Amino acid sequence: MKDSDPPARAKAPDAKAQRVRPARPGATETGLPSQEGRVIIENISPEIDGGRAAAKYAEGAPFIVTADIFTDGHEVIAADVLWQEAGAHEWRRTTMHFVDNDRWSGAFTPGQPGRYLYAVEAWRDPFASWRRDVQKKVSAGQDVSTELQEGFSLIEAAEAKDRDGAELDELRARLGATQGAEQLAILLGLDAGALMARHGPRQFVSHRTPVLELNVDRRAAVFSAWYEMFPRSASGDPHRHGTFEDVIMKLPYIRDLGFDVLYFPPIHPIGTTNRKGRNNALVAGPDDPGSVYAIGSAEGGHDAIHPQLGTLESFGRLVAAALAQQIEIALDFAVQCSPDHPWIKEHPEWFDWRPDGTIKFAENPPKKYEDIVNVHFENAGYPGVWYALRDVILFWIENGVRIFRVDNPHTKPLPFWRWLIREINAEHPDIIFLAEAFTRPKVMKKLAKIGFQQSYTYFTWRNTKREIVDYMTELTGEMADYYRPNFFVNTPDINPYYLQTSGRPGFIVRATLAATLSSVWGMYNGFEICESHALPGREEYADSEKYELRAFDFDRPGNIKDHIRALNRIRRSNPALQDFRGFLPLNSSNEQVLAYARMTPSRDNCIIVLANLDPYNRHTTQYEIPLWEFDLPDWAVIEAEDLLHGNRFVLYGKTHVIDINPAQGPVAIWRLLPPAWRAGA
Repeated sequence: MKDSDPPARAKAPDAKAQRVRPARPGATETGLPSQEGRVIIENISPEIDGGRAAAKYAEGAPFIVTADIFTDGHEVIAADVLWQEAGAHEWRRTTMHFVDNDRWSGAFTPGQPGRYLYAVEAWRDPFASWRRDVQKKVSAGQDVSTELQEGFSLIEAAEAKDRDGAELDELRARLGATQGAEQLAILLGLDAGALMARHGPRQFVSHRTPVLELNVDRRAAVFSAWYEMFPRSASGDPHRHGTFEDVIMKLPYIRDLGFDVLYFPPIHPIGTTNRKGRNNALVAGPDDPGSVYAIGSAEGGHDAIHPQLGTLESFGRLVAAALAQQIEIALDFAVQCSPDHPWIKEHPEWFDWRPDGTIKFAENPPKKYEDIVNVHFENAGYPGVWYALRDVILFWIENGVRIFRVDNPHTKPLPFWRWLIREINAEHPDIIFLAEAFTRPKVMKKLAKIGFQQSYTYFTWRNTKREIVDYMTELTGEMADYYRPNFFVNTPDINPYYLQTSGRPGFIVRATLAATLSSVWGMYNGFEICESHALPGREEYADSEKYELRAFDFDRPGNIKDHIRALNRIRRSNPALQDFRGFLPLNSSNEQVLAYARMTPSRDNCIIVLANLDPYNRHTTQYEIPLWEFDLPDWAVIEAEDLLHGNRFVLYGKTHVIDINPAQGPVAIWRLLPPAWRAGA
């Protein structure tokens, strides 16, 4: 039996005494007719693409498995979830319980991050069937002396070792020393039932194949807040290139805002050939630093640091200083090269060359990227490029990086990412990969299924109430078992139209939605001061940091730093906001006011959010409080706490009216305090 095969306790019938009819000519089966399938297991959840992809989960939380399980007739059935860490030799078992309508559920809690396997096994339980039938007969006043013999025979057929074996021997001895009503009481007792549930005879054991896979990630993959900045702009002076030491000085500010991941675009040497100027100009000035995505120069490539930022040693000091502030450093992994990258001379076969002998630059017609070239993943580039890129990741892991944001993964071979992530996570299961992919939905989903722990989303372009509710319903449906959304409110590449004209209220709304709809959210620096200066008619920042050094006044009037601090504080204090799946849209009579609840599965933490999506005008809406989620009638009284302002108040009944003026505050965030919560407080 292979490690991945769950054990089965059923034995094939003895064929010696059976009359076997010869198979018909051309028949596909021979021998005895099979009784396989007497116990049916269907619709296991989660089961991603029929078992071809792994489900995702976070360490420390129970992993729930459900399935439809049934049999013919009226026999009692039982089921277990079998699970193991990949490569283990023994399967662990967790009992499944009947839920409703042949649906069963079981849960297990994986240990450390890594790859796990799980399956469902079910069988007919003769002893449980016997107990049920005997109890009915006893209740009806019928004689059960013959049934007592049947029960004793089932006890004799049980098999167990060690401590359970000793308990079985003791049970048999007790039964042998008694008779009648006393013997029946022992057989129907809880101890006998529990022991036989574990070791009694099992008929027609079934298990669903294939064995399913589960990737367990550390908590940061599910719950984190990202802050993005260009280290080269960290000096605060547009005329002085920033350094890692400058970034260290900014760490207290980032931590004060409540962020725990600090993400850098590429920090590698930048090429000079065809270097881009300000605002993506084709000709660079003598002082223009170029695009950080034009990776590689005489100073090195993907495993080197831009000399003006510092050294590998100063990067190490930054990583250590960030960890001291409870911040992790995330690096961009951009698979592209400037024309000056060392790989071009060392491995010219990894690149595209034109018939005239010149290298082919990257293109996405009609766009051209004159300062970068792409590598080959096939032909002469295979497998050399694959190994080289894997070694880049390993290099930065050795230097303290545990999170990688991957640039445009959808433009690279999907088998490469499947191989790379599995290679890395097999040795370093705590590494997190974020897929930056704004592309076709099925491609984005596939990237998540092949291993990316987090994914960019369409959140940036979901602005109306219907768009947001529909998108959250999609994300929290079957996608939730494999797709973890990271809601970035803006990026260096995306200055959303909504924010370009919304003013301060719009920034508050979008930050609130991102931070309370998804358990992972992020922002690019400048958002906290409502930076929105755009190139005309485009979702791009004017004077973009991608092409020049910038200095921002992070204390300028109109900033929303206090609101961002409050959002991250609220997230840390409320488990309902630490898993994106507990989303419940609430009735709101005004299409400009979005109302929703975020709840833990046990309903012991419930957050209500009301947001005026119109940043210019006040709106009034009738909305509902989800009293039904706490089994309270529509007229019940419930207490609430305003998490932005700190006061408490009472809500009378299910239906209420609120007026939201964006100039005074476009959002409300409340925590409901039902009677049971207050009693336990």
